Amino acid sequence: QVQLVESGGGLVQPGASLKLSCVASGFNFEKSMMIWDFQAPGEGYLWLASVDERGQIYYDDSVKGRFTISRDNSLNTLFLQMNNLKPQDTGKYYCRNQFGQRGQGTQVTVSS
Repeated sequence: QVQLVESGGGLVQPGASLKLSCVASGFNFEKSMMIWDFQAPGEGYLWLASVDERGQIYYDDSVKGRFTISRDNSLNTLFLQMNNLKPQDTGKYYCRNQFGQRGQGTQVTVSS
């Protein structure tokens, strides 16, 4: 069955960096568009960034220039490099495949 396992979250200070990972299995990762979604406490999912099967990348304006999405098809892994983190980046980060399936998420807390 499909599994998406996110990791790399944590508690950091404003301005810090984190790199999230999402290991995928159970579907053809190489041929799937992959997405990072964000969920602030008490809010719905927000799309942050996508990378399609050709490597074409798209970002929401809120993270453009701070976050970098990438993928390693040899490892079936999706990444999100997050720099200059802000308190409003606090929440749970999920990877999602093109079929709409998400993992359990990884928590990021940005606080001084």
